[in-house]
Amino acid sequence: MSAQVHATTRFARMSPQKVREVARQIQGLPAEEAVQLLRFIPRKSARILGKTLASAIANAENNHNLSSSELIVVSATVNQGPVIKRSMPAARGSAHPIHKSLSHVRVALGSATK
Repeated sequence: MSAQVHATTRFARMSPQKVREVARQIQGLPAEEAVQLLRFIPRKSARILGKTLASAIANAENNHNLSSSELIVVSATVNQGPVIKRSMPAARGSAHPIHKSLSHVRVALGSATK
């Protein structure tokens, strides 16, 4: 397989920095091993990455007729999405800005046999 199979989750309600910490752990792993690893990481970012990885595996099986046992996580990239801007009331009638970050997660899978 020359092309990569990918899946994307856009506008995930978590900061990219938090998702990247978990995304670094699954890069280069076989897809089935990465799914097992994400299942036991107790973080919200692991659930987001797990869903995206499961979608990429399903895309490979259904659209490209590949076996999930042959797939490797080629890359797991997390990009900055839009920032939701809010304000929090503070002392003496002032307000402090609150920035709620969103992320775009992309998982690319490749074939182990070349």
